[in-house]
Amino acid sequence: MNMHLRHSTSQIPAYAPAGNECALFETAWTRQLPLLLKGPTGCGKTRFVSHMAAKLGLPLTTVSCHDDLAAADLTGRYLLKGGDTVWVDGPLTRAVRDGGICYLDEVVEARKDVAVVLHPLTDDRRILPLERTGEQLEAPGSFMLVVSYNPGYQSLLKTLKPSTRQRFVAIEFDFLPKAREIEVVAEESGLDAARVEPLVELARRLRALKGHDLEEGVSTRLLVYCASLIDAGLEPRDAVRSAMIEPLTDEPDVRTALLELMQAVIR
Repeated sequence: MNMHLRHSTSQIPAYAPAGNECALFETAWTRQLPLLLKGPTGCGKTRFVSHMAAKLGLPLTTVSCHDDLAAADLTGRYLLKGGDTVWVDGPLTRAVRDGGICYLDEVVEARKDVAVVLHPLTDDRRILPLERTGEQLEAPGSFMLVVSYNPGYQSLLKTLKPSTRQRFVAIEFDFLPKAREIEVVAEESGLDAARVEPLVELARRLRALKGHDLEEGVSTRLLVYCASLIDAGLEPRDAVRSAMIEPLTDEPDVRTALLELMQAVIR
């Protein structure tokens, strides 16, 4: 589990809005509504949440969900400390007690019992029952639950049930338009826009292969990595291979085809 907290608005993480998602987020927080973010890997969902938490001046607890993440990892458990058994709150429980945003990244990766824990927090009750301690915590007005997932990547065995999805206000994310993505990658990496343009063009062609030869397309994150390598002096094709080709596939035939596409676009 990867968790971090942000408490300061002195440095708001940069974020390039694609629509009215900032206003929707702020309204959902004001109205105490849970929020679901869905979209491809690396399109800016996590950065968006960090940006909004800092903008609103709210503590942010981020949990990166995985196959072994159970409800007890979020709510807490009894642990031995100095010979005594003491209750230790999990990240979700701490967020409910203290207020702020609890962000569950790729929530469908977690075990099924996690959804059961979230349900009472996502309706008008806004409570978190802790069966092990006998407590029933009421979420304060400053608490907000945000979850994300990638619907295009998940298998039939890993998807949100309709009964869970319909408990959230949802925002769909996608990659930025070409011109805007060039601006973002140039700003984040320091590489000039003219040299970023062919990288974004290649990324768009690789994304078109998603669902055919590739499970996932190139994320904006990988584009920034690639541009940063080039800005540091690495040859463009070497940077593209390391940051945009190798992370996408382990299949030799697919890799060869992607490298041929790279050679046609990156001079």
